[in-house]
Amino acid sequence: MPAARSIKHKVTFSFAAPQARDVRLVGDFSGWEQNPVTMKKLKSGHWKATVSLEEGTHEYRYVVDGKWIDDPACPTRVPNSYGSQNCVCVVAPDA
Repeated sequence: MPAARSIKHKVTFSFAAPQARDVRLVGDFSGWEQNPVTMKKLKSGHWKATVSLEEGTHEYRYVVDGKWIDDPACPTRVPNSYGSQNCVCVVAPDA
């Protein structure tokens, strides 16, 4: 019997940082700092990236010009082992 394939969903992350020079998305889906996702700066000053994530709960943060930053738009957070918090993104199955 073939193994069940995990379904991935495209999720877009957006972060306002008009003065930033470099913004990266890091999380459990990127191995944190191992494979950060480089975000693209828009003319509006927002940074954007779209990633494919499996259904479930994912923890993430932004690295803005080398500094770890929380997503101010994310209402759900969990403590991490560094004394701060990770933001939580929940990818639900399609209804």
